[in-house]
Amino acid sequence: MLSTDFVTGAPNWLDLASPDTAAAADFYTGVFGWDFQSAGPDAGGYGFFQKNGKTVAALGPLTEEGASPAWTVYFQTPDADATAKAVEQAGGTVRVEAFDVMDAGRMACLTDPGGAEFSVWQPAATKGLEATSQEDALCWAELHAKDVPAALSFYRTLFGWRSQEMQAPGMTYTVLSHSEGDQQDASFGGLAPAQGGMEPRWIPYFAVADADATAGRAQEKGGSVLMPPADVPEVGRIAWLADPHGAPFAILKPAPRTT
Repeated sequence: MLSTDFVTGAPNWLDLASPDTAAAADFYTGVFGWDFQSAGPDAGGYGFFQKNGKTVAALGPLTEEGASPAWTVYFQTPDADATAKAVEQAGGTVRVEAFDVMDAGRMACLTDPGGAEFSVWQPAATKGLEATSQEDALCWAELHAKDVPAALSFYRTLFGWRSQEMQAPGMTYTVLSHSEGDQQDASFGGLAPAQGGMEPRWIPYFAVADADATAGRAQEKGGSVLMPPADVPEVGRIAWLADPHGAPFAILKPAPRTT
C-alpha cells in the first residue's frame, strides 16, 4: 500500500477538479467524514480535504478547456520539466507545461500515449499528502488502459516502475511498484485492461471501514454506484462510485492481512 515516505514515481498528491467545488466538498465530507479547508484567497478556489487534521486529498475548480470532472493522481518527480519533456519524447502529451505553485512545489499536467491523464509533483514546501493507506485516505491507484503492455512500457521509461502479473477473474492484473526497496512493500497501484467502452484513466481507491455503508452514503448524497460492493479474494471488498458530477473513484475495505 501507499506510504507518505515519497520517492520518485510514487503517488504523492491527489486532487479533484469539479464544476461546483462547494457541492463537491459537501458530497465528500458527507461520504468520508472529511473536513474541507480553503487554501486561501489567492488559491483560485483550491483547498484541502483533511481527516483528523491531515491532508488526504485536494479540490479545485475545472481549469482546463473541455475538461470533465475527475480525480487526478500526481506522481513524485525530482524535475517536473524533465519529466514533461520525457512524456513528449515517449509519445504522450503535455497538457499544461511545468509551473511553480507558489512555494509549495512545481507541477505539470500530462497525458500518457493511451489517453490517461495524470500529473507530476516536484515537492518544495509541500511534500505531498499527509496521510495515506488508512481509513478514508488514498490507498491504491489503478490505471485502466486499452494497451496494457504499451502503458507499462511508457511508465517504466518515465519512472522506473517495477511490475508483477497476477491472475484475476477474467484478466491478468499487473501490480505496480516504485523503483526503491522491497518490491512488494513498494507496491502502490495496479494496471488493468480497460473493459468495454471505458476510457483509459487512473482511478484512486480510498480505504474504508465498510464498503457497503460508504456506497450507501454516496447514493444518499447524490452520487451513483458504478460497480456495487463485491469481495475480491485476498484483496478485500471493492466498489466503484461516482460523485454527483460524474467523477469516478473507488473504495476498498482491505482484507485482513495474513502472516
